[in-house]
Amino acid sequence: MPKIYLIDVTNRDGVQTSRICLSKLQKTIINLYDSQMGIFQSEFGFPVTHHETNYLNANIELAEKGVFGDLRLSGWIRAIEEDVEETFKHVPRIKYLNLSISTSDQMIMHKFKGKLDHDSIISEMTDAVKLARKKGALAVGVNAEDASRTGMDYLIRFAQAARDAGADRVRYCDTLGYDTPVTIYNRIKQLAEAVKCPIELHCHNDLGLVVANSVMGALAANDAGVDAYINTCVNGIGERAGNADLVAVILAIKHGSGIEGKYQLDEKINLKMAWKICKYASYAFGVPIPINQPGVGSNAFAHESGIHADGALKDRRNYELYEYEELGRGEPEVIETGRQITVGEYSGIKGFRNVYDKMEIAFKDDAEASRILELARYANVHNQKPLVDEEMKFIAQHSDIARKIMTMAPLS
Repeated sequence: MPKIYLIDVTNRDGVQTSRICLSKLQKTIINLYDSQMGIFQSEFGFPVTHHETNYLNANIELAEKGVFGDLRLSGWIRAIEEDVEETFKHVPRIKYLNLSISTSDQMIMHKFKGKLDHDSIISEMTDAVKLARKKGALAVGVNAEDASRTGMDYLIRFAQAARDAGADRVRYCDTLGYDTPVTIYNRIKQLAEAVKCPIELHCHNDLGLVVANSVMGALAANDAGVDAYINTCVNGIGERAGNADLVAVILAIKHGSGIEGKYQLDEKINLKMAWKICKYASYAFGVPIPINQPGVGSNAFAHESGIHADGALKDRRNYELYEYEELGRGEPEVIETGRQITVGEYSGIKGFRNVYDKMEIAFKDDAEASRILELARYANVHNQKPLVDEEMKFIAQHSDIARKIMTMAPLS
């Protein structure tokens, strides 16, 4: 039976959102949370962007040590040989890649401006896929940017060429959020039946349909007999109106009418991590979670109207589709209102050790404590905001790798 897997693109498409960003340490913690949530793959960055190099190599090192469990780390590059060469030059141990190129007539005529046509796009893409395989990529996905505005005959030809060149999956990109649930279902089903390889769904929210489109596209791929991979971002962060919200996608597949029991979500998914990853991403991005956000919004399980409150108290199923505990909610959160010792860029050793003692993290000697303190100071500068417990624990547990993650130098 075909399955639905999740590829979280928070660290690639999410960080492309205008006016917001993540530090390299914050991106690492997102990867850590993705792994704990059972996500299949994190699209963790851009191998040809030089300020990402140390972070990418350091995270691959963490993956090789088993810190991320089964989570795959994939890089995003253009589907051209030059980007493949640059990738393996700077990030030589990378194993998973997604190669992207535009396929619609709109993009061919008004973005490439005659530099590429339908045939040369396929030629560029297939050459890049073959080179990535030759360089050692274990899995390659090919992205058809603006697939929703691409003619079906050409899209099928493009996807078949990608498959024949060695691509494992084809990513259908609804780049402008143009599709509707009906059109994406029909198009994906036709594409999957013709190409007979797994399909990725990468959708945007310009018309407010991103979760519906992502889910319907995945169902179409499964109905055609192939696995589906839905691209998500934590809290729906993404370019313009955003990408498919990670938690909402999972909830729709687990509890949506006509889906539950008929389609199979990756059994590794651990929805109990939802509350933790969403709160962290909100803090890291500096973007509050909307009160009406599915599952994790402050009003997601709030009832005030008399009829609703009465019904929920009698049986939560009267007004709630799922339990809040399913998302890792319900535990009391303690807010310190007395004396607080915090760690910052100007912290001293006494206060620093007090903070780590409360987290039950011990250092073997003063030299180790001083070394971790120095990293914690740099991490505060790196993040430009106070560190959370998970970040401080990470620095203590993986100090050498943390140093690499936070090291960046402009090209001379």
